[in-house]
Amino acid sequence: MQIEKDKVVYFHYTLKDEAGIAFENSHNSHPMTYLHGHGNILPALESELVGKSVGDELVVTLSPEQAYGVRNDSAQQRIPIKHLATKGKLRPGMMVKVNTQDGLRDVTVVKVGKFNVDVDTNHPLAGKTITFDIKIENIRDPEPEELSHGHVHGEGGHHH
Repeated sequence: MQIEKDKVVYFHYTLKDEAGIAFENSHNSHPMTYLHGHGNILPALESELVGKSVGDELVVTLSPEQAYGVRNDSAQQRIPIKHLATKGKLRPGMMVKVNTQDGLRDVTVVKVGKFNVDVDTNHPLAGKTITFDIKIENIRDPEPEELSHGHVHGEGGHHH
């Protein structure tokens, strides 16, 4: 079976920055799982996986434009600490989640005040060329419910 639209794909990956330093991987947990062709992963990464089979290994390098966008140096804002979904002691450089009208959003803390926090709203990987080392672990047909919802459901059924 090959990766194509409407297939559930399982893959392990290591994500590296431009210097080749790994900062994320799935090897100590479950593989990344997604429904191909439904916009659930980066489009440029998804297109590189088309036609691959179980056991295939590949290296995919994405430019900032293909990955998380170019960095916008003016994308900082001050928000009340009460709007943070992340609780606990805040430190500059820390990634936190903010409650927005569009749901949770990842931001990076720049400066912490008593009632407010200055955050960088760029994606943490914005402006970076990134490389995925990937091994395809499994490919299967989706369950009817997964197909109708446009994404894979977790072990044991539906988990939104």
